[in-house]
Amino acid sequence: MKKRIGIMLCAGLLPASLYAQSTLTTEQRFALLEQRLLAAERRADNAESEIRALKKMPPEQGAVALAGQASPQAVPTHAGPQGKPSPAFSAENTPALAANVAPLSAAENTPAAVTNTATAAGGNNTGAVGEIKKPLTLTLNGNTDLKLYGDVEFNVDAASRSGSLTAMKGSDGKSVALGSQERWDVNGRLLIGLDGYRRGTDDRFSGFSVQPLANVSGGMGLDDAVFFFGQENNWKAKVGRYEAFDMFPLNQDTFVEYSGNTANDLYDDGYGYIYMMKEGRGRSSSGGALQLSKTSGPLYFELNALAKDGTTLFNDDQYHGYGLENKKNVVYLRPVAALTVDAFTAALAMESNVVSNAYGYYDASGRFHDQSKRTGYGATFSWNGQRNDPQNGTVVNLSTAYLDAEQEQDFSAGINALWRDIELGYIYAHNDIKAFNYGDSDNASGEAAIMGKYSLHTLHSSYRFRNVMDMENFNVYLGAYWSRINIDNKPAEQNDKDRYGMRVRFKYFF
Repeated sequence: MKKRIGIMLCAGLLPASLYAQSTLTTEQRFALLEQRLLAAERRADNAESEIRALKKMPPEQGAVALAGQASPQAVPTHAGPQGKPSPAFSAENTPALAANVAPLSAAENTPAAVTNTATAAGGNNTGAVGEIKKPLTLTLNGNTDLKLYGDVEFNVDAASRSGSLTAMKGSDGKSVALGSQERWDVNGRLLIGLDGYRRGTDDRFSGFSVQPLANVSGGMGLDDAVFFFGQENNWKAKVGRYEAFDMFPLNQDTFVEYSGNTANDLYDDGYGYIYMMKEGRGRSSSGGALQLSKTSGPLYFELNALAKDGTTLFNDDQYHGYGLENKKNVVYLRPVAALTVDAFTAALAMESNVVSNAYGYYDASGRFHDQSKRTGYGATFSWNGQRNDPQNGTVVNLSTAYLDAEQEQDFSAGINALWRDIELGYIYAHNDIKAFNYGDSDNASGEAAIMGKYSLHTLHSSYRFRNVMDMENFNVYLGAYWSRINIDNKPAEQNDKDRYGMRVRFKYFF
């Protein structure tokens, strides 16, 4: 019975033409059937190969190739958004073809992945070039990238009383110069960044960057919030909140730096001031900025315009013992010209408020005294050997700046060097305050207020421990500083005592 059923099934598989060939034996008929089965398998393999090739193509090319190879009967269709038929293998039906993960493009404007010694990108100078691996970027439709990243920075500080250096700031942007007591502190912030970058034809691009901050103190802040567009390696425009070109780079410094509101509370009335061409650089809590830049071979040009409430430059709105009143916003114009040849960069810049009578004070007779005239000049020269040798290269910065302000002239110069993981720097400042109102100042006794000519000397150093616990991008910094102020026409025993401090910084990028 089983033999009869098997013979009937085999006979049913044979085409009718075989029955006509009565001269073929049973073995010949099975051999012919086997050949046809092998041919069918080969056709199936070819179809699978073509499907894999289509999946690797961009959605548009895949749809065109599919439409060209298949007949209307072979490719099923469905109604599109307006009732028009669209291929079943379109991009909307195959989302895997519309997005993929690719390495970050070098042309992107990503401040978190770039360390600056004298470049157009601003931000924190902590860290060496090449220490951070490029993060992954989500590429959408082949010409749009989205990048999510983070920057953790927490500090443990121990410092002597620091009543003479406004420039000493924590990573939360708050001045630590006030007060006359020793300071033990834990501070820091966590930054979460989101960058978008879209490429167009002829190397045109547009994008955005937003970097909110969460401080240890419980407050929220913001580093960058900027929109930009332009043409790669040619020109670029920015608008929003950001930092312009760094004219006083501090290398791997962990103390004399600014984060958060760079242009706020820089000047603390009655205390020492280190002018570093940051007044018109950006990141103000009371206004935004607009920038145009141009790259031509080794030359780079930049014009930055910052509009804000000018009194936010001064802590407690005090200047030379007078309470300041804001009448209108200031506008700082800040042109920069830089030349880069191999590892060497030289830059010249100035910054000036072009709005007169923006802020000032009224005297007893009711007359307004303009205090908003401020013009600064600066030059910086940098050697970045880490561009070609990230592990053993040396980074050296030499900077100088001069400020001509109302009843005050300030001069600053600094030099710093980084080799491998150790950094050492020195900053000198010499200022001349020509007038001071002791009667209305918070320093009414005159004991802490500085009048006349004085000099500041500051040493800063840091050492980096890389890849802590064998974790990439997790570094620990040991930092220290020492500073002293010498006031002219004042007995040596009355000069300010030494200021010093130490910091342990935990830094992690993700």
